Amino acid sequence: MPAHHNELAGDRALLSRTSTAERVADVLRSRIAEGFFPPGVRLSEGDVGGVLGISRNTLRESFRLLTHERLLEHRLNRGVFVRVLSVDDVLDIYRVRKLIECGVVNQLAEAGPPFGLDALAATVADGQAATREWRWRDLATANIHFHREVVALARSPRTDEVMSSVLAELRLALHVMDSPRRLHEPYLARNREILRTLRSGDAARAETMLREYLEDSRKQIVTAYAQRLGSGGDRDAQGARGA
Repeated sequence: MPAHHNELAGDRALLSRTSTAERVADVLRSRIAEGFFPPGVRLSEGDVGGVLGISRNTLRESFRLLTHERLLEHRLNRGVFVRVLSVDDVLDIYRVRKLIECGVVNQLAEAGPPFGLDALAATVADGQAATREWRWRDLATANIHFHREVVALARSPRTDEVMSSVLAELRLALHVMDSPRRLHEPYLARNREILRTLRSGDAARAETMLREYLEDSRKQIVTAYAQRLGSGGDRDAQGARGA
């Protein structure tokens, strides 16, 4: 936690005296999604509340909201911790991702171009810049943002809200990977190709590419997760490969 004080303090400007617990939860959710708080880390009420300049009651309510979203967990007599996901959690995250992301691109295919791809293109550019400069955590963030912007093409605040929570939970799963570069660099080329295909107006083809992309990603993450967690992992990973 102390290592992130300066970065978290920068979020204080996003909060006003009338801030609600939901706005505090938004800040913490974003930080989890960007990898600042890894799975298993304890979030101290005194540290987080002091850095953000908020009351304990407000912070506790935001913790409750994020616990409901399965991003945090309260351990009796020990405090609040960022969740450590199970293999089943990871599998379910990918089910939801397919439903939402592929559903959005499928709707684009039905509606037809133009799609408004500037924000999506910006995430690809961010990923390319991070790769050139060997900023692998930033590449991971750019990849997460790519999928967020895919869903944003639906222009649905409710879908955006659901996806924000799903992607934050996904980031918890990505911490099991030993090399962010090995995980994310190959997908940057696929992000670029999906963007190119959408620019051409072929959303149906882009949906097929995205579905294959998510399936490959799921197999990779679940296999790594199963190996890390051990018991029961081989069975779950085998099931994922055969799905």
